[in-house]
Amino acid sequence: MKATWNGVTIAESDDTVVVEGNHYFPDASLKREYTTFSNHRSSCAWKGQAYYYSLMVNGEMNENAVWYYPEPSEAAAEIKGRVAFWKGVKVA
Repeated sequence: MKATWNGVTIAESDDTVVVEGNHYFPDASLKREYTTFSNHRSSCAWKGQAYYYSLMVNGEMNENAVWYYPEPSEAAAEIKGRVAFWKGVKVA
């Protein structure tokens, strides 16, 4: 699987976990040169609290386009150490 945005590969891995239709990539597959800090948080009733990164590619910002659960609930333990994408990031 490959996650791309603005013409650039953000993450690539043969080892993704699919939860609720989203591919969660290993954290190590995320190309950190394209991520920036975000203080955005959200909460999921069964997965826990999500944290976010924004993307900066070719001078364009995609705020909060990457999310992860640093301490997921026991029910979502399989996504610990993984990241997922939205907001126009193509995963295929």
